[in-house]
Amino acid sequence: MAIKNGNLTNRDVDTVLALQSNDETAPQPNPLRDVNTSGDFILHTHTGDAITAKTLGQKNIVESSAINDIVFTIGPAGTGKTFTSVALAVKALKERKVNKIILARPAVEAGETLGFLPGDLREKIDPYLRPLYDALEEMIEYDRLELHLAKGTIEIAPLAYMRGRTLNNAFVILDEAQNATNMQMKMFLTRIGFNSRAIITGDITQTDLPRKQESGLISIQHILKDINGIDFVYLDENDVVRHRLVRDIIEAYDRHENRKK
Repeated sequence: MAIKNGNLTNRDVDTVLALQSNDETAPQPNPLRDVNTSGDFILHTHTGDAITAKTLGQKNIVESSAINDIVFTIGPAGTGKTFTSVALAVKALKERKVNKIILARPAVEAGETLGFLPGDLREKIDPYLRPLYDALEEMIEYDRLELHLAKGTIEIAPLAYMRGRTLNNAFVILDEAQNATNMQMKMFLTRIGFNSRAIITGDITQTDLPRKQESGLISIQHILKDINGIDFVYLDENDVVRHRLVRDIIEAYDRHENRKK
């Protein structure tokens, strides 16, 4: 294939190893092998595409999560905080380092009231959790994902559903954590049990809490800053991986807020 195409790609390597696996005497390939020599590779999607850390901030998330049990990733929209975190969780599950993935989000109203949204409680909450489903669907084949969700191997739930639980042998992600209050943040962090890891993501510039309530993600930076095993990773407009205008929009808002101050 390399002679035919003129270069050797990761997909070519996967194909060769898949063909080799038909030989019972051949060593079985590890689908989670790091074929990216730069060390930025995380895992392959169910379609064979490689998910890699594309920016310095994303690389810092990967490196920090490997050595810390709790990592806070703070940065603006479009920097891949959630996607990178979910990829790390899926990798840990596939490598059997954890038994389950738990993804949580505060169901905070951003311009709409839950009571006025159509449907039952689950239908009202699902729009808040949709970004987590979207990330998982890129990494896990649909039928397998549905099976994981049905068995509880992967759980997606509002933050309030974490109260009273102990989360052992799990990779836990709290997304949009800027919308968690101080009490909710404390509640979530004290759920983490043995052999568990957590990533908390959020953008402290986009808080939807009522004006008088302080974001738990803002205050936690001072409360936990000196605890070993907990790390804070900060991303900025240089880590934006969406449309090129997103970076310009973030910079424009930053300039506007600085002028107001």
